[in-house]
Amino acid sequence: MTDAAHPTPLQIDFPEGLPVSSRRDEIMAAMAQHQVIIVCGETGSGKTTQLPKIALALGRGRLNAKPGEKGRLIGHTQPRRIAASWVAKRIAEELKTPLGEVVGFKVRFQDRLSKNASVKLMTDGILLAETQTDPLLQAYDTLIIDEAHERSLNIDFLLGYLRQILPRRPDLKIVVTSATIDADRFAKHFASRNGPAPVIMVSGRTFPVEQRYRPFEETRDYGLNEAMADGVDELWQGGAGGDILIFLPGEREIREAADHLRKHLAHQPLTRNAEVLPLFARLSQAEQDRIFEASNGRRIVLATNVAETSLTVPGIRYVIDAGTARVKRYSLRSKVEQLMVEPISQAAANQRAGRCGRVANGICIRLYDDQDFAGRPRFTDPEILRSSLAGVILRMKSLHLGVVEDFPFIEAPSKRAIADGYQLLAELGAVDDDNELTPIGKELARLPLDPRVGRMILEARGREALDEVLVIASAMSVQDVRDRPMDAQAQADQAHAKFDDDKSEFTGYLKLWKWIHDARGGHGTDHKLSNRQYEQLLRQNFINIRRVREWRDTHTQLLTVVAEHKWRINAKPASYEQLHLSMLSGLLGNVGDKLEDEEAYLGARGGC
Repeated sequence: MTDAAHPTPLQIDFPEGLPVSSRRDEIMAAMAQHQVIIVCGETGSGKTTQLPKIALALGRGRLNAKPGEKGRLIGHTQPRRIAASWVAKRIAEELKTPLGEVVGFKVRFQDRLSKNASVKLMTDGILLAETQTDPLLQAYDTLIIDEAHERSLNIDFLLGYLRQILPRRPDLKIVVTSATIDADRFAKHFASRNGPAPVIMVSGRTFPVEQRYRPFEETRDYGLNEAMADGVDELWQGGAGGDILIFLPGEREIREAADHLRKHLAHQPLTRNAEVLPLFARLSQAEQDRIFEASNGRRIVLATNVAETSLTVPGIRYVIDAGTARVKRYSLRSKVEQLMVEPISQAAANQRAGRCGRVANGICIRLYDDQDFAGRPRFTDPEILRSSLAGVILRMKSLHLGVVEDFPFIEAPSKRAIADGYQLLAELGAVDDDNELTPIGKELARLPLDPRVGRMILEARGREALDEVLVIASAMSVQDVRDRPMDAQAQADQAHAKFDDDKSEFTGYLKLWKWIHDARGGHGTDHKLSNRQYEQLLRQNFINIRRVREWRDTHTQLLTVVAEHKWRINAKPASYEQLHLSMLSGLLGNVGDKLEDEEAYLGARGGC
């Protein structure tokens, strides 16, 4: 149906099957009357693809500019690059225009936007960066902040920044969308003298979804991959068809699960030709496109939480949910941000389950029990509440967002956490006595790393110790890979003794890293162990397989940062002094002086 009340040079149709289409008059009226509105709707309601079209129909965007006017953009942010590019293509198709002409996207390393375009899809980070050169965001007449419920640091920074500039941009319209019922928080954040911002609730297109709880106990011979394969068999038993979406915590788990499933399905005539497709943020464009192409056969899509809200995978009848996600969390004990696999919240689990109620009645198999689900937090923690405040302060200073104490966060960090953040930055030499960034602080702000880890790497760069420090810094950013079960502590200690180093625990990490690498074999004339044999060897030595994967993933990420900056990895092994002086630069607050005749240390901050 075409909205004739607001003619534009485009034919704008709104698919009647989408719930948001039936509410578009209400949304347009709210946008006309208010500077900020909140649209709350489940994934699949159509808000992501239809809101920019509603804004166009309302007369926003460059193509609606009056003669002689320059015209401005409708900006539309997404938390992930893969979503920004996909949504832009989808809207361009619906408007029957080439990608980039009316609707385009800009993400890191890619810009598909003509100078006369009206709708610009982008990541949150791109819009944040634009505040440096366009402080009042004059390039835009409308901003749609999508998936705000994810509450990443970038989203919280944007929501705070936009609240600050609204009085100076009375012509700017803002639409904040959320896929969870926690929308009141956003409404209060953007309250004006007329009260909280209006919230428009849009239902999702949902058929009933049956929840099946299938918890499993991990053993040497049965783990997540086996539980997942059993779930696929259950859903497809009796020749039943329908595509399956499986949620897993990360890219490595997806690749391993894909290998396992392909072998498993090859043994059964009905499933032998089923497609197994990965879906994660770093996929190539061609691999992404395969997910959204029509298919006549059976398909299994293995996805991270990118498919939870950002992308709607077509044709899904069933979901299998591992119930976990990879999350960055600040460790108060080690004072370093660690990448951890954690149980997801109830809201996230319900988002995942809702993915299979789009085309017909669905079934969601949860690989955990109902008591586990009931004990989980209702909503996902905002990133700011699980981040190093030192890192937050660095980002804010580099983005010129002002002092953290005065910034209008939706949920402000505690004064103690802020003080702790400033103290750590001073310790790292990142701020001066006036809490302004030093040259080291400016370099640290450019690194997408925990400030302590970044400081060690900067020091190692100058001391020719990058090779070793990347291994140790990545080890400190994940949970210890060495298991020490209560019922086998002596055996574990004995197995781990070969990794000990009399001089330093840091060099112990290097011994452990080398052993993990060499134990696989396949070097020169060595026989290479199979995956099962290798995992059995790690278990025998009380080494946690999942945490080893996380250690490797983190090490790869650090290597990528070093490669992007074209820093040279040392070819010659670093000396004891080179290595330890590099590590100490990020750990000054952890230095302790052993007290005479006592089993205690006096810490650098005065504590014992």
